[in-house]
Parts: sequence; structure tokens; C-alpha cells
Amino acid sequence: MNIYLLIILAAIIGEYALQTSARLLNLKALNPALPGEFEGFYDATEYRRSQEYTQAKTTFSNLASTFNTALIIGFILFGGFNLVDTFARGYGLSPLSTGLLFFASLFVLSDLINTPFSLYSTFVIEERFGFNRTTPKTYLLDKLKGYVLMAILGGGILSCILYFFQELGSLAWLYAWSIVTAFIVAMPPLFTSVIAPLFNKFEPLEEGDLKEALSSYASKVDFPLTGVFVMDGSKRSAKSNAYFTGFGKKKRIVLFDTLVQQHSTDELVAILAHEIGHYKRRHILKGIILSILQMGVLFFLLSKFINNADLFAAFKMEQLSIHASLTFFSLLYAPISFLLSIFHNILSRKHEYEADAFSADTTGDPAPLISGLKVLSVNNLGNLTPHPFEVFLNYSHPTVLQRIERLRAQPR
Repeated sequence: MNIYLLIILAAIIGEYALQTSARLLNLKALNPALPGEFEGFYDATEYRRSQEYTQAKTTFSNLASTFNTALIIGFILFGGFNLVDTFARGYGLSPLSTGLLFFASLFVLSDLINTPFSLYSTFVIEERFGFNRTTPKTYLLDKLKGYVLMAILGGGILSCILYFFQELGSLAWLYAWSIVTAFIVAMPPLFTSVIAPLFNKFEPLEEGDLKEALSSYASKVDFPLTGVFVMDGSKRSAKSNAYFTGFGKKKRIVLFDTLVQQHSTDELVAILAHEIGHYKRRHILKGIILSILQMGVLFFLLSKFINNADLFAAFKMEQLSIHASLTFFSLLYAPISFLLSIFHNILSRKHEYEADAFSADTTGDPAPLISGLKVLSVNNLGNLTPHPFEVFLNYSHPTVLQRIERLRAQPR
């Protein structure tokens, strides 16, 4: 059997087995006994609902993962990529346009297959547990906007990459790396100014005690905060969150409206301090640099597999092409990508601890962040006892109990 096909199938099946095992272990780790740390925050009924929510999501994830894994294996073995390639070539377009049509066809096909799962997750599971506030109209508009953004941004980047590998020979990977690096650097301000407002409304936090407290804290730690904005997250979900955005001199904190409604001023200051901690500890910059380096390695390796006849044979392809080379290399690269995602999660969990420590140090008291984490977890029906293997594979944050334990151990 083709060695590339063996590697790709082993990677797909191996990741499926690991993720399924992690989800099953996660279900077994559910403990009906409420952790003592959460007494007074969770009542028995709500804690039981949080475990039912985890069970519902996990069972559905197993079903979706099994379906998608079987589908991609069948698609590979029965020459699905060649059918899409033949369809794209049938219009007699230029190599670049044919490549874009090939990718667009795969994207639309994938979206059509996954939409029923997305609808069930949003309008059945999230609805059952009281989180969903997305209307069918909002769902449809989000999808249409996503298509437009994918066509403009994704199509633009892909056009450049296809052109480079078609025309620039051995240096193509360097040009592709450069254009993607520019996109990575430009993405934060682009997201802040253009993309995010397409999906949500952002209103400056109204004058009052909360704004004064947040501004005062930002000044205290010498953080150039250009604004605190409230996002209408409740438009889609009852869940709450906060995030830091911006680049250069334009830095802003975004609070979900649900977060503002559910937390005290002290808790919100502690949450803001955590987000600022990511900036002060250079986590965002480190993440960008790491992503850029990773993309450089990826494009260099990709350049070694362009129009590899054996790789194309693994997918039953009739003709060689740059666009199919990109697709097949991404599947061949999957084991490395999976390992890198685990590394990124380990690094992210370390960064979360550091941001928590920054919050506790600069506010002078870990208690508000601890209570904020508890309220956030309860309101989002978070799983308090995930299995360590699930955390290792998939968690970008430490568990809430681990974060609280570390905060309580903070020297004062």
C-alpha cells in the first residue's frame, strides 16, 4: 500500500482514537459530589445540570467525530478529491482560478455536511440548557457573512500562495511565508476594526463606578487602554466571556454584556487585570512569533511535496496540481499539527496561570478573581472535574479548580 496513504490514514484514525478515549474518560471522571470549593456557588440541581450538559455535549461530539472520520476516510479511499478536481477543471479556467474553485468546492461541501451538526448543537443542545439566544435569522446571516469573509480574505491569501508556488519555483515557500506573516500581523487590528463589528455591536462602557474602577486600574499598571467596550454577546448565547484585542497603541478590552450583568465590580477589575496580564507578560507577542515560525516550517516542508506523484497516487488523483498539493500536504502534516496543538495548549495553560498571578499581584487580592472564576464557571455550566487526559489534549486553560488552587497559594 502507498506509504503516504498509510501515514494519513494512521494519523486520522489515531487522532480519532485518542480524542474518543479522552471524551470517554472525561465522562467517567464526572463526579456527582460537588467539590468543596464550590459550596455556596452551585446548588445540587444546577451542579447536576452542569454534568448533564457535559454528557450531552460529549455524546454529540463522539457522534459527530465518528461520522466525520468515517466520511473523510471514505472520501480519500474512493477518490473524492479527484472528483472535486475534475469538477473544478471542467470549467476550463486558468490554473489559479481552477485552484480557487477546487478549494471553494471543498469548503462548501464541508460546510453543507457540518451544518446539520452545527444546527443541532445550537438549537437543540444549547437551547435545552438555556444558553442559545441565536435566532434562525442571525444564524443564517452569520453564515453568509462568514462565506463573504472567506471569499475575500481566504480567497486573497490562497490566490497569492497558489501564484507563488506556480510561478516562483524554489523560493515560493519564502514568499508564501511572507504574505501569511503579514496577514498574521495585520489580523488583530483588522479583526478589531472590520471583522468583529460585522457580527456584534460594541458600545463603550457607560460612565459610572465600573468604568472608573477599570480605568483607574489600567492607569495603575501603566496599560495604554484606549477603551473598554461591551459586546452584545447575549445576541447569540447566555454564556459570558471577556477578551483583549488590538495591536500597537490601539488596545481595548471587550466584555460580554452577560459578563457585566453577572459579575461585581471587583470581579470585573480582576478579570480585566487577567487580560492585561497577558499583554504585560508578552503572551500575545509570543503567540504571534510562534505562529509565524510554525508557518515558516510548514511552507518549507510543503515546498518539498509539491506535485509529489506518490502523494497524489494515495488520493487516486489523475492530474498533478499546486492546489491539490496544498490540500494533501495539510493531511500529511496532520500528525505534526496535532502534536503542535498539544504543545500550544500546554503553553497556553502556563500563560493563563501567569495572567492569573498578575491579576492577583496587581489588585492585591486573589479573592475577586477566584469568585469571578466561580461565577463564570457556574453560569457557563462548566465541567469542574475534567479528566487529566482531556485537559492535556484539548484544554487551552487549566481547570477552574487548578486555577483557584494556584491563586490561593499566591504569596501575599
